[in-house]
Amino acid sequence: MARMHTRRRGSSGSDRPVADDPPEWSDVEPDAIEERVLELADQGYDPSQIGMKLRDEGVKGVPVPDVKLATGKKLTEILEENDADPEFPEDLRNLMERAVRLRKHMQENPQDHSNKRALQNTEAKIRRLANYYRGDKLDDDFKYKHENAVEMLEE
Repeated sequence: MARMHTRRRGSSGSDRPVADDPPEWSDVEPDAIEERVLELADQGYDPSQIGMKLRDEGVKGVPVPDVKLATGKKLTEILEENDADPEFPEDLRNLMERAVRLRKHMQENPQDHSNKRALQNTEAKIRRLANYYRGDKLDDDFKYKHENAVEMLEE
């Protein structure tokens, strides 16, 4: 499969091993994991950062390699159940932050044509992703505009 905005092929990555049960060495209670997830969410961590913290630091010193195997629920499901989910999906928010940074760079460096193209590609990805999330995680009338993105990210 090719990359979205180039003619090159994508790079393949490694797959996680197939597992049905959490490993024996990680015997943390699901309730303790959910408490830690909510604690990290209150501290302002994104879902991907919470997953890495659980993998590296764990709960009470015991690492949690896979939240879904340990609890039976995805990390985002845990956040949604407890009304701690972020306002915007993490991937959309990251793209909007990147677009705001690129737009600021373009205002300071108007002759930077490669970054102008990167800004166009990033905004195209944002619009495509907004169409995917519209109605489910975004309002029906959500429309990406740079000015709106700056306001949303400042909140």
